[in-house]
Amino acid sequence: MRLSTVAAAAGILLPSPMPVAAQSMTSTEQELLLHAIDAARSAGADYADGRIIRTQFEAIGAREEMITQVQSSDAYGINVRALVGGSWGFSATQTMTRDAVADMAREAVMIANANNEVAPSETILAPVDVFPDADWVTPHSVDPFDISLEDKAALLLRINEEALRVNNIRFSSSSILSVKEERLLATSEGSMVRQTLFRINPSINITAISPDGSDFQTRGAVVEPAGRGYEYVMGLELASRAEGWAEEAAMKLEAPPVDPGKWDLVLHPSNLWLTIHEAIGHPTELDRALGFEANYAGTSFIYPPEDVIGKLQLGPEFMQFVGNRTEFGGCATTGWDDEGVPAETWPIIEDGIFVDYQTTREQAAWISQYTGITRSHGCSYGQNWETMPFQRMPNVSMLPGEEDLSEDDIIGNTDRGILVEGRGSYSIDQQRYNIQFGGQVFWEIRNGRKFQMLRDVAYVGRTPEFWNALDSIGGASTYYLGASFGDAKGQPIQVNAVSHGCPISLFRDIDIINTA
Repeated sequence: MRLSTVAAAAGILLPSPMPVAAQSMTSTEQELLLHAIDAARSAGADYADGRIIRTQFEAIGAREEMITQVQSSDAYGINVRALVGGSWGFSATQTMTRDAVADMAREAVMIANANNEVAPSETILAPVDVFPDADWVTPHSVDPFDISLEDKAALLLRINEEALRVNNIRFSSSSILSVKEERLLATSEGSMVRQTLFRINPSINITAISPDGSDFQTRGAVVEPAGRGYEYVMGLELASRAEGWAEEAAMKLEAPPVDPGKWDLVLHPSNLWLTIHEAIGHPTELDRALGFEANYAGTSFIYPPEDVIGKLQLGPEFMQFVGNRTEFGGCATTGWDDEGVPAETWPIIEDGIFVDYQTTREQAAWISQYTGITRSHGCSYGQNWETMPFQRMPNVSMLPGEEDLSEDDIIGNTDRGILVEGRGSYSIDQQRYNIQFGGQVFWEIRNGRKFQMLRDVAYVGRTPEFWNALDSIGGASTYYLGASFGDAKGQPIQVNAVSHGCPISLFRDIDIINTA
């Protein structure tokens, strides 16, 4: 297995990330969290963990020459999760006094006791090292919250101005969303972890309208969210690139509709990452596979574990997928998860064969007899101070090929095909088995070259057959990290941010439909 060398070439960090200087929460907050843990243990919890979380969110948006959105929020509170017997209880508060925090912790234990009486169960927590004084911060050079709203607004208005210079462009909207999470975790086993996580989401959507007003076409999904600071936005050169994206929107007005049927398909990573998210990421969540979770994404066709782990062929031998929380710029990248498990990278699909799921400490024992792995893969996350952590998707990425094939190399290997760029609309069934994906820009390929733009394209198929139709993949130079800023799961709903990397990829004989 060439996991280490190929992942390194793609910028995927395999070792657990080394701690970097953190903006530590105060000693008073640490004492308050330890007081909550002690209260839970004194009330009868066999195990307890807790978090103090501050979440800052900012959004600014513009349309044409107007600022249309300015939003800012700051949420802060504390929670405790308690285990009694085999059952969990959870409680949270924003009243940050010793008495209120102790009452909150005892309430979590009371809920766990009640759950255990009603439905006794067995919970085995996977072993984990203790980190009594740990710190981690998302690698960044510019805190997004240090950049003024005026500067961000000026950039958005300049982007729109450049897009509107193109003929037939009537509308242009742009926005920047910023998130900063300061998280303090303590466990009754002795870990104390301080982390500061940054995420940022620049977005642009451009609309062209035909001269007679009979048609409109859009170009969106031009850049991706990232787990980075504002330097990421600065490096994208959005204003100077806006005209090119606008020209693509205008070209779509004149593009001929696709001829439905079998086509070879070249998927740019800006499109393929969403297919990975829906058709590999979600079905390899263990709680979905076992039927414990179905909200917002259904269950999974990759089950039961004893029949699929090490047996189910999901692609050719050169196809490798990893789960990770270590990838630079990943929206799910962190130092430790919400159970104090250090970030790692592990294979999900190895040589085309499905080998492992995404797990938490509680879930690891459910499949250890089939995987031989007793540790958690560190996939526990709660959205904010008032939400209980549960299994959430890490970054899930397809590794590039050992041979550094370029985009031109992949296109050159295609006589009759379609190149798809950018994520579009999609439809997928409740088990992630039947899929349909659109895109933003579609290029007909003839005799190894881009020939003309097409429109109204979507590709359909069944997940195993689709991935087994993978013919070739680009090298590390084509690797690209896409992302979802708001992946919903659970009831009540929680939102996670997650990234997916992949190289440009060629699929043979894929069913194409006309969406007009």
